[in-house]
Order: sequence, then structure tokens, then C-alpha cells
Amino acid sequence: MTETTRPTESADEPRGATPDGRSPKAGGGRGHHPSVAQPHLDTEGPIAEAEASASRSSTAQEPLGPLGPPLNRRSPFLIGLSAALGVAAVIALVQLVPAAADVLILIGVALFVALGLEPAVSRLARRGLRRGLAVTLVCVGFVVIVGGFLAVAVPPMIEQAAGFLARTPQYLQLLGDRSSIIGQLDARFGLQQHLQQALADNSSTLISGVLGVGLAVLGWLGDTVVVVVLTVYFLAALPGMRRAAYRLAPASRRPRTVLIGDAICVRFGGYVLGNVVMSVIAGVVTFVWLLVAGVPYALSLAVLVALLDLIPAVGFVIGGVLITLVALTVSWPVALATLGFFVVYNLLEEYLLTPKIMGRTVEVPAVLTVVAVLVGGALLGVVGAVVAIPVAAAVLLVVQEIVFPRLDRS
Repeated sequence: MTETTRPTESADEPRGATPDGRSPKAGGGRGHHPSVAQPHLDTEGPIAEAEASASRSSTAQEPLGPLGPPLNRRSPFLIGLSAALGVAAVIALVQLVPAAADVLILIGVALFVALGLEPAVSRLARRGLRRGLAVTLVCVGFVVIVGGFLAVAVPPMIEQAAGFLARTPQYLQLLGDRSSIIGQLDARFGLQQHLQQALADNSSTLISGVLGVGLAVLGWLGDTVVVVVLTVYFLAALPGMRRAAYRLAPASRRPRTVLIGDAICVRFGGYVLGNVVMSVIAGVVTFVWLLVAGVPYALSLAVLVALLDLIPAVGFVIGGVLITLVALTVSWPVALATLGFFVVYNLLEEYLLTPKIMGRTVEVPAVLTVVAVLVGGALLGVVGAVVAIPVAAAVLLVVQEIVFPRLDRS
């Protein structure tokens, strides 16, 4: 006996259904969707019974039906399957993470920047602006500030770099002048001889290094574009990402998860904004000091200090050492005064600016700060050193709020 095909209307609608396929008694459900697996046959056996049951269980509140009973977690099969899947997941992560490390770093940096800009977006949203408009205003303001700074600072920096290249022969002559500071250092350490030997032995390496720098600059520009685009997307989608992340926690633990998760986000955002503000202050104060002390290339060196100050704990120290070496080209007193300036400013930044600007947003002990920066720098370079402190603050918060209380009760 051949199978007969029912008309589409009767095939897709349960008995008593409305023309759109919804059952009035079931609250709007249907067993077989009209856009899947047509034609619908009479001889579907147990599947037809399952479709009828699906039509009855589908409601307007739960169009896909209620959840079924949980699986037996003590089942040997499920225990073995879970263990096997866990091992497979670990192996997959071990193989995939190194391969996608560059992309994951860009995603992490974009999320880090988005969390830093989130307080500004949330403040605008609380004042009645739609989130999309708030994100647009914050991003446009950020671009205007950065673009304005580059428009003001880049031409003088280029001029100062050209001046440095033009004065290079004079610096080389100073190496042979035993009455100058540079000449005395050359006589003691043989700087000129080491420089000439390095240039002679590595001329081909130098050329390839210049080409490599050009390619690296292009790569950095591409990475910057990717980070900017991802940051905008993360800012726009952050409420949905927050809700999705908290839905992963069990309902009984979800309220505390929300409190701890929001506290971590606040620490990230406060750290990013505070670190940027302190770097700007460090750059401005250094620029003023270099102008007063008569150290050349004041603007370029001040921008360098501001960028290095983004690296916590060690960035400002590195900048101070470099600026002090440049100040040696002026005189020993200027170099010593510059070194003293950086020591005093570092103390003021640690004990005055950091508590005032960051407040209690990021509470990380000094020892943990240095250790986190060293470990982050060893793992991910400059990016790891920059994000090390907020990550350490988040880990410390989890340990204090979850690990320690559980250990105290055990």
C-alpha cells in the first residue's frame, strides 16, 4: 500500500488549529513546523505521536515546551562521558590557545578598553540617552581627543627627531672629546668602538631590521583598527554580554555572582581611566620640567614618559632612567637634578595621586603589584604588564569573597 500525502494545511496544523498553525487549546504551539521536512506524511508512526505531544506542550510563555527532567548525574555512562569530554576540551584548549594567541590578545585588549570606557557610557545612559547614542558620543570624543593630541604633538616630534638626526655628527664628535661627559664615558667604556663594530658586523641585519620595523608598524596599524572596531562592538553589546555571562551561573548563586562580577568590572574600568589620567599628568609635568631644565627634545621625551607610565610599577622608572641619560648631554648637574625630579615625582604619584585618582577602586598590595607586573610582562609582554594589576585585583577579590570564606567554614 503506497503512502499518501496529506494536504499541507492538515499536515502542518493539529486538529482544531488556526490557519497560522497555532493550537488555541495549547496556547499557540504546533507540532510540525510548516517550513521543515515537507511533505508531511501520514505514516510517521511514533514521530506523529511526538508531534501531537509537542503541540500540546507548546505555550505562548514556553513556545519550545517546558524543560524535561534532569539527567541522572550518578549514571556511570554520564560520568564516563563527562570525563572524556573534559579531557577532550582540555586537549583542544591546549592546542587552540597557542594557535589563536594573537587574536585572543586583541580581543582581550579590546574588552579591556571597553571596560575602561564603560563608566562614561553608563553615565550618559543614566541621563536618558540611548545606549547606541551614548557609545557613539564616547567613541567620537575619544577619537577627537586622541586626534587633537596627535595633530598638536606629532609635527613638533617630527621636527625634534629631524633635529636629533641632524645633530648626530656632533654627538659623534663629542665621543672623541675627552673634556665632554660623553667623551669621558667613551674613554671609560669604549662606546664609539662598540658602536662602529656593531654597525660593521650587523649591517645586513640592520637593513633587514629596518624593513622588519616597517612591517611591524603596518601590523600594529592593522591590530589597532581591529581593537578599535572590537571595542565599539563590545561597548554596544556589553549589557547583553553581562546578562549572558550571569545566566551561566546557577539561579541560587546568581545574585552573588552579579555583585562580584559588577565589582570586578568597576575595578577594571576605574583602573583604566585612572591609569590614563596619571599617565597624562606624568607627561605634562615631565614636559614642564624638561623645558625648565633645558633638556632637548622635551615634547618627544614627555610623550615617551607618558606612554611608559601606562606600564605600572616599572614604566615610570624606565622612563626616568632614559630621560636622565639624555640629560647627561647637557651637564652632570642637570642630569642629577632630573634624576631627583623623577624620584620625587614617583613618590608623589604613589602616595598622593594614586589614592586620590583611583581611590579604593583597585586595592592590590605593593608586593602583589610588582609580582603581577613581572608575571604579566613575561607572559604577554607590554600588554600583559598593563593588564596585570586589574587582573590581580579581580583574582584577589574572588579569593577574599569566595575562597577564604569557604576555607574558614570548612
